[in-house]
Amino acid sequence: MLHGAVHVIIVGCGRVGSGLGIRLIELGHSVAILDKNQRAFRRLPEDWPGTVIVGSGFDRDDLTRAGAEEAGALAAVTSGDNTNILTARIARENFGIANVVARIYDPRRAEIYLRVGIPTVATVTWTIDQVMLRLLPDAVEGEWSDSSGRLMLVERTLPDTWAGKRINDLGLPGQANLMAVTRAGNPRLDFADLVGQEGDILHIAVLKDALDSLEQRLAPPDPADREGRA
Repeated sequence: MLHGAVHVIIVGCGRVGSGLGIRLIELGHSVAILDKNQRAFRRLPEDWPGTVIVGSGFDRDDLTRAGAEEAGALAAVTSGDNTNILTARIARENFGIANVVARIYDPRRAEIYLRVGIPTVATVTWTIDQVMLRLLPDAVEGEWSDSSGRLMLVERTLPDTWAGKRINDLGLPGQANLMAVTRAGNPRLDFADLVGQEGDILHIAVLKDALDSLEQRLAPPDPADREGRA
């Protein structure tokens, strides 16, 4: 269940980029896709209502044309690691876009990117569902639920405000428990005294009635006014 429409920018209109754009439009979000090759947009339906722009993800003017100043999420899914990470950094640092993710082909780079606050997904594990979880973490209620429908397992990105704090303190006693942490692509169960790092993925068991309380606990602070950003 969605908690409000978001404007999403997708850089790269390949198989993943086009599929992601179609899915997001179906869910009621607004989408702009950038690609340097006009022919790439043939992957989209003729009646697709989103915006298409021939341009580069690391050109600030092109990102502005795509609505970066109002965007809530950006996915860089071109065929180049360097292009994707540069695009994601510009989106985060120059436009203040809250949720960004970069596709990478070399998983050894993942930890480096996480240190600068850019979540990544390696090509071997990349799916549209995985990018959806990182772009719109509150758009998917649960990846699993028990037979009663009251207990769910959800995946969320560690809030920036919790970096440097004990991850295990994020839970809600009797309502939500942390089950595992994925860091730089590696799942971990030894999180009792683990200190959070930007990009950590949390796997949380939560009662359905407590989902809103969990979302409030994980919600980032209100974004600063973006006026005056370079």
